[in-house]
Amino acid sequence: MKKLSLRSRLIIFFTLIACAVWAAAGVFSWLETKEKTDEFFDTYQMALARQLAATDWNGVTKEHQKKTDRLIDKIRNADDDDEAIGFAVFDADGRMVFHDDENGKDFSFQNRSGSFVNQIVDDEEWRVVWLKSADGKFLIAVGQELEYREDMAWDMLEEFCAPWGAGLLILLLATILIISRELAPLNKLAEDIKNRRSGDLSPLPADNIPSEILPLISAMNQLLAQIENMLERERSFIADSAHELRTPLTALKIQLEVAQMSADDEKTRNQALQKLQLGIERSSRLVEQLLALSKVESSLSAPQINQEEIDWRQTVIAMIDEYRHEAAGKNIAVSYKIEGCGPIRNGNPVLCSLVVRNLLDNAIKYSPEGAAIDIRIQDEALVVTNSGVTVESRHLDKLGQRFYRPAGQNEKGSGLGLSIVRCIAEYYQCRLRFANTDTGFEVLMQSNDL
Repeated sequence: MKKLSLRSRLIIFFTLIACAVWAAAGVFSWLETKEKTDEFFDTYQMALARQLAATDWNGVTKEHQKKTDRLIDKIRNADDDDEAIGFAVFDADGRMVFHDDENGKDFSFQNRSGSFVNQIVDDEEWRVVWLKSADGKFLIAVGQELEYREDMAWDMLEEFCAPWGAGLLILLLATILIISRELAPLNKLAEDIKNRRSGDLSPLPADNIPSEILPLISAMNQLLAQIENMLERERSFIADSAHELRTPLTALKIQLEVAQMSADDEKTRNQALQKLQLGIERSSRLVEQLLALSKVESSLSAPQINQEEIDWRQTVIAMIDEYRHEAAGKNIAVSYKIEGCGPIRNGNPVLCSLVVRNLLDNAIKYSPEGAAIDIRIQDEALVVTNSGVTVESRHLDKLGQRFYRPAGQNEKGSGLGLSIVRCIAEYYQCRLRFANTDTGFEVLMQSNDL
């Protein structure tokens, strides 16, 4: 079943609520009108009964009845609304001595003085008040048909509700027009999104958008900006990767051609094969770093789940043990000191291990023979210092960029290690700083809380 649109649902809800309120008001008005009508006519009957009770009915004969009837017959429209009221006068024996020549003559005697009685008159239910005359010799009955009262109440209710019904119809039409007008910007926005070109991630326009929808538009624009940023990073990543892979692949192709052309020169062939092997190792290392960077960026774009308290001591010890052979090969001493909780207290242990791994790998790779590397875990900070090496000031601000390596480097590398560290630092809102100190080159990763 197709779900109704917001416009249709609002119109239906407003219509149902308005009709329900109108119906409830009608019922309440009917009850109030009926009650007030009964009170009015009861009072009118009592007043007429009191006037008739004060009349001297002694000596009233049939001739008086006939003369009175003829007088009434001469009055134009005297028979209109004959059910509105009727009366009759009975003597103590229950004989009718006078009536109104209409409904009163059908009244049946009931000795119920001083009370209202519902009784049947000419097959219709009437409300009759019985009252004794002032001399106590006669019984006065003044009645009214109950259906007349209901008709009167319905007429009054109709006159009351008809204008309100017309007003309700106008209100509903105005509501439909207002809802349609207010939702028009959303329909236009939906149409614009539908007709957008593929790949168009420009912000959605917020002009004439209701304030209640602006947070949604803002969130969508933020999401579009994130998607555009992600796509831009991917395009840059692919372009940079293709550029960086082109050089080693070209070198591999050249060395392969040299090896093929040096079939008779064993020394040249062996040199070409050695260079080919080194090129393959460099390409393999580059691919590994590219995969690592891609995995890191994928992890950073995912929600932060499986957050654990980071044990920096265990992480540092594990990385030192992993690079023990490389450090011993260059006679490099690696030491560490735990003085605080580190820059990240709760996070992904794998990402934190990558930080230490890349910083330690970078320090060992670019430190001279016999250098010393010091790793310190401080409160809200991680510091890695390697002695005997410095970086020119003009290169410091560019460190951490993808594939960036200062000119004149002899060590094999891809320029991605510090880029991975920077990505992780930004993800955990940490600052990454590179500086030359009195003891050597220093990398500082510090929490932004400081």
